[in-house]
Amino acid sequence: MSPLLVISAAVFGAATAAFLPRLAERLAVRNGEGVRQSCAVCSRPFSPGMHGWVRVGAACACTGGCLRVVSTGAAVATALAVAVGPLPLLPVYLLAAVPALLLAMIDVRCLRLPDPLVAALVVIAGVPLGVLRPEQIGTALAAGVGALVAYGIIALLPWRGLGLGDVKLAAALALILGFTGTDAVLAGVLTAHLIIGPVAMFRLITGPRRAIPFGPALLAGALIAITTA
Repeated sequence: MSPLLVISAAVFGAATAAFLPRLAERLAVRNGEGVRQSCAVCSRPFSPGMHGWVRVGAACACTGGCLRVVSTGAAVATALAVAVGPLPLLPVYLLAAVPALLLAMIDVRCLRLPDPLVAALVVIAGVPLGVLRPEQIGTALAAGVGALVAYGIIALLPWRGLGLGDVKLAAALALILGFTGTDAVLAGVLTAHLIIGPVAMFRLITGPRRAIPFGPALLAGALIAITTA
């Protein structure tokens, strides 16, 4: 493994993650609400146009730094570079990691997974993977449809343990993992539930029942499946 490749990937992951806090701040709103127009902490309005969306570092001058987000972006990119190596798949996964991390940040903040970001994840990863691995298109589509149906049924159960955003993200990730194979799909799904299970149990024991963001667990499961395939 080339150290230069790993370092380059880590720098890319850190650099792109540095732009995400402002985006997450503006997009982390409830369903039906428009994008946030001012800082949730100090109420300072965001600038109009691109200047209100593009900011390196913290979402606002009043909030803390972005070390955690930048470190996460670098760690994810490093793991992908080490696992995938100098293959055409690597830039695909690195680019897909950007909206994936943004989705996780938004879900943690407001229990929402915006459809445009989920669609962007599918386009950024699914289309190139279809070109690189056309023989796996059938498996990928079957995995995506299967996850959509399975998680859709769970979301319709009386206790509503999942939201429709979780269902769509699960289907998108299953489709992406399907290009690696059915083992990767199963590993991603199983790992996601192994991650969320203890969290849900801890929440149930220590306090009143509250909704838990499932998106980060789904995304972490997919990352583990890709890097261990």
